[in-house]
Amino acid sequence: MATQPSNFAPGPDDSGDADARDLAIVERIRSGDAAAWSALIRDYQDRLFGVCFRMVRDREMAADLTQDAFVKVIRGIDSFDGRSKLSTWMIRVTMNVCLSKLRSEKLRRHASLDGLAAGSSGDGRGGDWEDLVAQESRSGREPAGTANVELKEERERVLAALRELDPEQRAILILCDCRSLPYEEIAQVLGVAVGTVKSRVFRARTALRDVVEQMARASAPRMQDGMQDEAK
Repeated sequence: MATQPSNFAPGPDDSGDADARDLAIVERIRSGDAAAWSALIRDYQDRLFGVCFRMVRDREMAADLTQDAFVKVIRGIDSFDGRSKLSTWMIRVTMNVCLSKLRSEKLRRHASLDGLAAGSSGDGRGGDWEDLVAQESRSGREPAGTANVELKEERERVLAALRELDPEQRAILILCDCRSLPYEEIAQVLGVAVGTVKSRVFRARTALRDVVEQMARASAPRMQDGMQDEAK
């Protein structure tokens, strides 16, 4: 099973070929071609692991959830009707597996942040949403050296704020701001209307920003105390 997160969607130039390949694999599976399952797992194991890792922030658990998601896919492949992309359907299955786990164990309060302070690892198509929020709050205020320090601090606050969000809010941010899926495809993944997606994205971004700002305000007195101690 995969051990590193990666893109779960093809690039814009080859998405059509990938969709056609996916449909061909599904037809092979339905015709009893056992090798088609191996092809499907090979194509999607890293991609689905990336989704799971973004949700739970723990590699071992993400690997387990990826396996659980594939079990769901195997059992439910006959229910795939082709009205959405296979990738969209599989992401929906995977998200549901992750959300069930997060709800049952309340991991949003306990998820490990080990290894995350380094920021983006190059596994998202649209850039990490934590970077986007940090850049919005910076707005180019400071020179490069100071800005880099501030960016690191802001990223750490955002990563900590992630633990405070509901799993559903975390999911919508991953799909929209990290994976850069269009609203229409997110609606298919979550099984809701496009308008609902837009409102949920807005609420999730607002909730995340509020938590980040609260953390920034809480840390300000500690920073001032530290500066006063150094001045003595």
